[in-house]
Amino acid sequence: MSEKATFAAGCFWGVETAFRGVPGVLDVVVGYTGGHTEHPTYEQVCTGKTGHAEAACITFDPKKVSYERLLDVFWKIHDPTQVNRQGPDVGTQYRSAIFFHSPQQEAAARDSLAREQRKSGKPIATQIEPAPHFWPAEEYHQRYFERHNVACQMPLAGR
Repeated sequence: MSEKATFAAGCFWGVETAFRGVPGVLDVVVGYTGGHTEHPTYEQVCTGKTGHAEAACITFDPKKVSYERLLDVFWKIHDPTQVNRQGPDVGTQYRSAIFFHSPQQEAAARDSLAREQRKSGKPIATQIEPAPHFWPAEEYHQRYFERHNVACQMPLAGR
């Protein structure tokens, strides 16, 4: 039986690519979550007025990859000390967030944040929240790097 994990770590194209490289990940869909606008579009989310973050919803096989391993990947692929930005992308839509789907995921996320905070020299800005409704992004955003033969600049999790 599969499970879901949802992470926001900057531009969703790189997040998607990193998690697709993890053995045990069955699918990754990019989209928008954590805001107040229903059926948001990319253009709306880019304004920063929807409250949504660009995020990746990951379907995984917990017999092949643990949620804790996915959390490890999450921490490695972005700078969680950045507030509402990753690299050149600035705005609340690029915030660092873990959207948990169960009490067990919440506990694991909080434990992993505490471990990361002990290692970090700066405060971690990552939000941990219950997973609200996830709105898949437009089709042209799905597998964007793969379809456009673009090399991802994020560290890939499977390597």
